[in-house]
Amino acid sequence: MRDVLSVASECAPLVKTGGLADVVGALPAALKGEGVRVLTLLPGYPKVMAALGAASGTLLDEPELFGGPARVVAGQAAGLDILAIEAPHLYARECGPYLDPEGRDWPDNPERFAALSWIAARIAGGALPGWRPSVIHAHDWQAGLVADHLAKQGVSDVGTILTIHNIAFQGLVPAHRLEDLRLDPGRYTQGGFEYWGQVSMLKAGLTACDKLTTVSPTYANELMRPEFGMGLDGVMRERRADLAGILNGIDDATWNPGEDALIPAPYTRPRGKAANKAALREEFGLGEAAGPLCIVVSRLTEQKGIDLLIEALPVLLERGGQLALLGSGHRSMEAALNDAAAAHDNVAVRIGYDEALSHRMMAGADTILVPSRFEPCGLTQMYGLRYGTVPLVALTGGLADTVINASPMALERGVATGLQFWPADAEGLKNALSRLCDLYEAGPTFRQMQKNGMAQPVGWAGSAAAYARLYDEVGAR
Repeated sequence: MRDVLSVASECAPLVKTGGLADVVGALPAALKGEGVRVLTLLPGYPKVMAALGAASGTLLDEPELFGGPARVVAGQAAGLDILAIEAPHLYARECGPYLDPEGRDWPDNPERFAALSWIAARIAGGALPGWRPSVIHAHDWQAGLVADHLAKQGVSDVGTILTIHNIAFQGLVPAHRLEDLRLDPGRYTQGGFEYWGQVSMLKAGLTACDKLTTVSPTYANELMRPEFGMGLDGVMRERRADLAGILNGIDDATWNPGEDALIPAPYTRPRGKAANKAALREEFGLGEAAGPLCIVVSRLTEQKGIDLLIEALPVLLERGGQLALLGSGHRSMEAALNDAAAAHDNVAVRIGYDEALSHRMMAGADTILVPSRFEPCGLTQMYGLRYGTVPLVALTGGLADTVINASPMALERGVATGLQFWPADAEGLKNALSRLCDLYEAGPTFRQMQKNGMAQPVGWAGSAAAYARLYDEVGAR
């Protein structure tokens, strides 16, 4: 059995801000069937330490970890084998993992996540009694310094993989803090981790890890283009041979409409959605309507195309459609959506996030809207497929890889699972919403799309096998 240390800043269900947490939380179970044992290293946020409880045991003491003492504790939570860094000076904060109560980045975030990579390197060097990984699987910029810290500590026989979940987040740090992060000044070059006069913690990993992955094949190709690479497209082209696009899966046990205890009426066929739809309308204060009941469960940002949705929304409403939205983000978008809800009986908005409500929304809706300008993978469209909630998505990243567009040929062959639109602008979304309403009115065609989606494989089996092969490749030293 191959031993892998997964290094991440969040992990569902312990701490979550987005899809990164879902992947980190679901992949270890899927990898067991591939003969891979995963230990997940996390910062010791209050929720993580509470989940591990008093039964957790100290495996490593670190007298000075970027400003104070720390220890590594081990335990199990939510079916996962967890290693947590208990460092109160870095992580004992009741807010989210990255932002202070005012919604600003913690000023010591670079040190907080450099510490994560430092401890990962210590573990790779044999600091834990009786266990040492052959591979470190690092996730996003928060674990981007793993390879540099391995080199700093003289560890050369452990393979490294960095997964890019979203290249827009790069962990930029002023250059004068380079030594504070225990980095080699010789790597502060264009070919290293220098990025326009700053240190990029993500670029450190991109240039130093043995292999790179990202979360869908299409996004892997997009990253090599200037419009998607966020200034790192040149690096991605240089690492082309070392980059793999491995599509995310979802936890299809948790997201299973036939056994979901969080929804009013579990079901296995699209017609079973009716009771959930009625309950969802009641919960959101929506009445009966002629058009499709659409949902959005998302961060409210330009990346997610929420401004496009606000502009295109009248097309849906004019055709008798409805919108129920759950999310939070930019204050201006929250205000615009609340204004739309106040002005239209067929729009309802909940600002915030509620995991149980997201399940009820997925079960009760006809369609889930994902109009992202770019989307590395996306999980909500896969939840939609699983629940017979037809995805309407932009043609980008993992949205392109997971949804079969309702083209004339796909409809004729009876294989369509959703709708795709491009370009990702308001006019494209308006056209797609109009197509959606046409398909919804053609009842049997829409129901066939729902059935197709529910039959689509969206779990981790194939992707776990791909990761296992990659671990074998980088761990064979």
